[in-house]
Amino acid sequence: MPKNSEKTTVSPSPERREELLATAAEVFAAQGYNATTVRKIADAAGMLAGSLYYHFDSKESMLDEILSTFLDELWARYDAVLASGLGPRETLEALVTESFREIDRHRAAVAIYQKESKHLLDQPRFRYLTDSQARFEKAWLGTLERGVAAQVFRADLDIRLTYRFLRDTVWVAASWYRPGGQHSPEEIARQYLSMVLEGIAVRE
Repeated sequence: MPKNSEKTTVSPSPERREELLATAAEVFAAQGYNATTVRKIADAAGMLAGSLYYHFDSKESMLDEILSTFLDELWARYDAVLASGLGPRETLEALVTESFREIDRHRAAVAIYQKESKHLLDQPRFRYLTDSQARFEKAWLGTLERGVAAQVFRADLDIRLTYRFLRDTVWVAASWYRPGGQHSPEEIARQYLSMVLEGIAVRE
């Protein structure tokens, strides 16, 4: 046993950090970043506001970790798809499927990203959001352009308009999707792709 004069420090467990970040993400998504205080997050987590600072130095740090974790995982999966050598149609299908899987895993983070990214871009700590948006656009536009060039997608497509339609159609699902619902992420992706591809695939 340590002597009375000695102090012991117990580091927060990774599991507890994840629980607190999940709670913070839900509060940010529901109330907005600016309206959310550390006290509100602590209340939702069932702890004192001062105790939350034992785990995170600010609500900005929590938001940063929520968004960066989501984007790191998204890009690991996107990069694997883009490097796999699939054809343009198969690449599009895989990107849509991975997007819905990420919504399933990080629904609150996706909702935060959609609501807050425009306001966060000017903050140095969140400059990576600009880079991520540019990579996202390049990946999707490039896939559509390859599909048109390969005559897999219609030649008369407005590529940028199609990209915006796909992007918004997929990611807005975070506003209504709930994990554990009637349909799996893969089933929702299949249904979306069925509707979309009938409009842009070359008719035989």
